[in-house]
Amino acid sequence: MAGLSPQITNIIIILGMMQVSKRIPFEDPNVLNMVRALYVTSNLIIAGIYLYVQMQINKKKDLTTLKYVEPAPMGSSEEGKLVTTTVHAYDSQQIKQSFRSQLMGIAMMGFMHIYMQYTNPLLIQSIIPFKGALESNLVKIHLFGQAASGDLKRPFKASAGLMGGLQSGPAQSDKKAIEAAERAGRGGVKDE
Repeated sequence: MAGLSPQITNIIIILGMMQVSKRIPFEDPNVLNMVRALYVTSNLIIAGIYLYVQMQINKKKDLTTLKYVEPAPMGSSEEGKLVTTTVHAYDSQQIKQSFRSQLMGIAMMGFMHIYMQYTNPLLIQSIIPFKGALESNLVKIHLFGQAASGDLKRPFKASAGLMGGLQSGPAQSDKKAIEAAERAGRGGVKDE
């Protein structure tokens, strides 16, 4: 599946796992407990990956200055805000955002499984978040050792999901946009 975008592979996995989950006897308590264990194990592995990445970020403590123009909120007439931070602070913010995203997924799955008694999503949600964690830019840089250039250059481009067209544009890190924001006096306070 190399060469396919992550969104396309997610759809393929979801459709395939939906067909597989129709054939799994979730009524059997042993099977249900095994799928629950798979879901919990998957989330523990993701948490372990994120903790390792966070340790690597804190170990490297890259204090290189990073400047970019944060896009204005959707529907706002304001221009983007200049953000001056460090690579360490930016990566720490991104990994915290990844943890938050994982916890939101667990909360939603908990509601769907415990309150609404849905069992099929347990199987899909054991695979998709794990795949997403391995495709994360921070994991590629700090776990797999890829260079922070090209698509992995900070600030990271927001992944174009299904709702990508409704979001404001990507953060701009080109010199022209930064100088324009500095001249306009929009932000520029260094985040620590």
